Amino acid sequence: MSNFAIISNLRSREIAPGVVMRSAHLEKVMVTFVDLGEGAVVPEHSHHHEQITVVISGKLRFRLGEEEALMGPGEAVTIPSGVRHAAVAEGGPCVAYDCWSPVREDYVLD
Repeated sequence: MSNFAIISNLRSREIAPGVVMRSAHLEKVMVTFVDLGEGAVVPEHSHHHEQITVVISGKLRFRLGEEEALMGPGEAVTIPSGVRHAAVAEGGPCVAYDCWSPVREDYVLD
């Protein structure tokens, strides 16, 4: 795999209805580029990975434990290991960027 990538050319996977992700990774860190259609839901879940989500465009209602926020472009949330969280795209499509450590093996698409 080349160290350079065009995001739109990366392999994609629908991880929930209306939620499509593409990924790039090294040995210890991963990023995913996530496209959410209007109203698309990432169901509540948790995992052992640490995660940082940054909204690139659109609006994302994000629930982290008991906290909730409507996030817009340039806003981020840090998600500790094991904390339950969920999200929904509101008011139109949304594009987000996730950073993971360690690598989510189930999201490796190359």
